[in-house]
Amino acid sequence: MNLKAPTDIVIYTIEEAIKSYRKFAQKNIRKVEGNITVDQALLLILLKNSPELSQGEMAEILFKDYASITRMIELMVKKKYLTRNESQEDRRRKQLILSNEGEKTLKRLFPIIESNRNQALRGLSASELAQLDSILKKIIINCK
Repeated sequence: MNLKAPTDIVIYTIEEAIKSYRKFAQKNIRKVEGNITVDQALLLILLKNSPELSQGEMAEILFKDYASITRMIELMVKKKYLTRNESQEDRRRKQLILSNEGEKTLKRLFPIIESNRNQALRGLSASELAQLDSILKKIIINCK
C-alpha cells in the first residue's frame, strides 16, 4: 500500500486555502473591530440577510454544531451585537435581531470583508471562479 503524503493531495490544499483565508481575514477584521471573530461577523451577515433563520439553520450554514452557535449567540448578546426578542408567531422561539451596535459593526466591517474577498480571489478570472465553484460543488456532492 502506497498512500500519498497528506500534503500531496488536493484536499489538503483546499483545507490549507480555507485556513489561510480565515487567518488572513481575522487579522484584517481585528484591525477594525478587535472584539469580533470571523464566525461572529458571518453570523451578523447571516442575520442581516436572513433574520428568519432558526439557530439550527444558522449552525448548518456556518458549519457549526448547535451548541457552538448557541454559545456564539450568547456571547454576541452579551457584547451587545444582538438582541433577543420573543417571536410573535411562537412564544417558545426567540427572534435574534442585530442591535444598533451590531449594525454599526457590520457597516465598519463591510469594506474589510469585501477587501479580504477581493484579495483572496485576485488574479482569478470569472471563468476560473466558475470552474472552481463547480469543482468544489462536485466534491461536496461526492462526500454526501
